Amino acid sequence: MERRKLGTAPFAVTPLAFGGNIFGWTVDEATSFRLLDAFVAGGGNLIDTADSYSRWVSGHVGGESETIIGRWIARRGHHRDVVIATKVGSDMGEGHKILRKDYILRRVEDSLRRLHVEAIDLYQSHWDDEGTPFEETLAAYDQLLRQGKVKAIGASNLTAPRLAQALAASDAAGLPRYATLQPHYNLIERSIFEGPLQELCVREGIGVIPYFSLAAGFLTGKYRSEADLGKSTRGGAMKKLLDARGHTILAALDAWAARLRATPAQIALAWLMTRPAVVAPIASATSIEQLADLMRALTLALPAEALQALDTASA
Repeated sequence: MERRKLGTAPFAVTPLAFGGNIFGWTVDEATSFRLLDAFVAGGGNLIDTADSYSRWVSGHVGGESETIIGRWIARRGHHRDVVIATKVGSDMGEGHKILRKDYILRRVEDSLRRLHVEAIDLYQSHWDDEGTPFEETLAAYDQLLRQGKVKAIGASNLTAPRLAQALAASDAAGLPRYATLQPHYNLIERSIFEGPLQELCVREGIGVIPYFSLAAGFLTGKYRSEADLGKSTRGGAMKKLLDARGHTILAALDAWAARLRATPAQIALAWLMTRPAVVAPIASATSIEQLADLMRALTLALPAEALQALDTASA
């Protein structure tokens, strides 16, 4: 199984990350354990979550995903064969995003406890907090790295100018640098990442871990018309994608899925895996069958003609 360097972090990862936002939300603990076992058995080793998952569910307070992953780790007795990536800074009830030093140092203890680990492999700033200087946020991470509670740090949802400012702050103050970036990036949504942000990541050696890699399920081909919107809790958000461009992208995925004896989801993930700076797209599965389908993307090589067709359809 191929392994790629995760930016400047000290890890090599399979080029597909398991998205843990579903744990405790659309899948229960027992199913989560089976999915994690199958992911690792299939060669996967990067698991992404956040302290805020799944606070959006009625009755949840956040930490539900980390708790399930932690129970899985406790059951196994180790996590040396996987890279656990979690995030801090999302709104956990305070009404805004926070990356203050005191807040990070407090929240990391909660994540460590829930995850049943002595150190978080990759600790990421979930959202930009323009009210907190980068130097303060990075000083918190510096302390955690020195204490051995965190092994590497990353960012999520930063624009190119803000990421450049963060890297400059690290260099000027001798503070740790972000090793990775999580942007919203897929065949449907290309404008957020492609261009200056992607160029910056390539230039600085930052490993990119795109989220919404399958556009919340749209790129699987699950949603073809408004009649399909009721198929899942996310269906309502798909309506805006059912335009001419969306159908053109689905048609290109269908055509190449047929030619390569693959599925649209596999084609969409394989396309992402070829993009400059991208290390491992994040994708979730709620069943073993879905997971097996996604993981087949790891062995799918798209010919140049396919890449060009997908680029054109999604331009």
